[in-house]
Amino acid sequence: MTQTGSRVSESGASNESIPNTSSPNEVEVDVDTSKKRKAMEPRANCWKHFDKFTDESGASKAKCKYCAKPYAASTSSNGTSSMNTHMRTCPKFPRDTVDKGQNLINFLPSSTGAKEGLISTWKYDQAQSRRSLAKMIIVDELPFSFVEKEGFKNFMRVTVPQFHIPSRRTVTRDCYELYLEEKQLLKKVFKEARPRVCLTTDTWTSIQKINYIHKGVDIAACITNCLLEWGLDNVFTITVDNASSNDVTVKEMSKQLSNWGTNIMNGDHLHVRCMTHILNLIVQDGLKEIDVPTRWNSTYLMLDIAQHFELAFERYSFYDIGYLNHLRTFGSDSSEDKDETSVEDGTSVDILTSVDWKNVRSMVKFLETFYVLTLKVSGSNYVTSNTHFVEIAELNLILKEMMANEDGNLKEMAESMNEKFKKYWGEPHKMNKMIFISSILDPRNKLDYVPFAIVDMFEKEIGDKLCSEVEKYMTKLFEYYVKKSSKSSLHVPSSPTSSDNSSSISSVSGCGNFVNRGRMRTKQQFEKHKEVSGSSGSKSELERYLAEDIESDSDDFDILKWWKVNEPRFSILAEMVRDVLAIPISSVASECAFST
Repeated sequence: MTQTGSRVSESGASNESIPNTSSPNEVEVDVDTSKKRKAMEPRANCWKHFDKFTDESGASKAKCKYCAKPYAASTSSNGTSSMNTHMRTCPKFPRDTVDKGQNLINFLPSSTGAKEGLISTWKYDQAQSRRSLAKMIIVDELPFSFVEKEGFKNFMRVTVPQFHIPSRRTVTRDCYELYLEEKQLLKKVFKEARPRVCLTTDTWTSIQKINYIHKGVDIAACITNCLLEWGLDNVFTITVDNASSNDVTVKEMSKQLSNWGTNIMNGDHLHVRCMTHILNLIVQDGLKEIDVPTRWNSTYLMLDIAQHFELAFERYSFYDIGYLNHLRTFGSDSSEDKDETSVEDGTSVDILTSVDWKNVRSMVKFLETFYVLTLKVSGSNYVTSNTHFVEIAELNLILKEMMANEDGNLKEMAESMNEKFKKYWGEPHKMNKMIFISSILDPRNKLDYVPFAIVDMFEKEIGDKLCSEVEKYMTKLFEYYVKKSSKSSLHVPSSPTSSDNSSSISSVSGCGNFVNRGRMRTKQQFEKHKEVSGSSGSKSELERYLAEDIESDSDDFDILKWWKVNEPRFSILAEMVRDVLAIPISSVASECAFST
């Protein structure tokens, strides 16, 4: 009788329908010759992970090499399906034993966004996977312990079983190595470009109110060491808040830059005061008049939300007597000689009336101006220096209107705020000239808007004097860039065409024309110098820029794009503009770095 057996294919799958009298794993005997055939090695892949043995009853068994779980393994009656299944579920199975040298078929999505994709080969790379993991930790600001979370481990176990998950310490080292790589690349860019940089800095104060670097000299030393480490010595401005130590810091940095020979204009415009910090001081002075001890931006956000719930507060007082008791308890003065429902000014504490809500909306409208302005000047992903003077002039106008307001509270607040405004922006000789120059270099303003706004802010006599000083300073700054460009052009070799022509002239006429060739090159340099500096009656780039009509003001105007398009016409001036527009008018970027 023929026995129906189980034959195992190379892939490890069993074929139950194929009749067979023997198994490839059995030792067959030739009856005629009585000679034994050589025993065949198991062909199924699963046998790499199982050991054969015979139990006490004499039955053939297979034992997992990792968890020791036994399976029936008779060559005549058992297949390998159960062992293949166990390999996929064994908790101790080493899943990173896949042949790393073998390329796999991978389906890549189309880079154009189309539904069709591309079929290509893919090779698993443990090192590349660890690098991508480090980038994910950095970009998504994840804690290093993220890799030790059970959810992440389970996810990787399902998606990429062969990936060996590193420990938090290993991930920390990977992230730091990635930082060092990027740092070297950035230092290489700085070395090649030799840019003039604008800095902003801040010091961290601990929860114990301890400022760990509190002396201006120490702060300057830290900045100097940082600049040396990055290979930077061309500093254009330093934006800081109004702490007294920062005045010392900027003075010390100005001395250091002078020692390096890179202190442009003797450091007269090096110190830029943080506009956001000044705005904060101005508003705080105003809110002192109405006894608001909290941060003014928190007050604004609270009132802005509350004004939409006027009816809710009114109905709440009818349904919960505790609401009114709370107002009387926490809104009243604690002294015994006063009525329990009165505050210091003698007014009774009760539910908010329509007049109160009117005052709330008036306060919200007032604070909204400063809140929006603070957000605008605190940006770090777009140019802000060109709006510096425009926003100062606008704020001056707002305070003037508020001081003429019929509302006594707002008028009193505005007067207090105006005093603080004058402290920082009311004395022209104390203001950084870059505040005005950056606005003039905005093609929507030039010398059309800026002198008008200056006179409106400081009156005619003082305004005209300030306009003259700003123009002189701007012209002197432009001349610095002209000289810088001229020095650079002296080291630029002549073009092949001029060299060939000069050589041919020299070969024909002898050494006399060698002198003429030198005069020609000098004449070319003179013509270029005359073009950019405006000597001998011709207009300089700065004069030609200021003589042209201003651009129309629109919300979609891109100042960087405008200067990029017009750089061929104003090559020297564009270089100056690049440095001026890079000035940050707020130190919020540094504060955000500390917060992070």
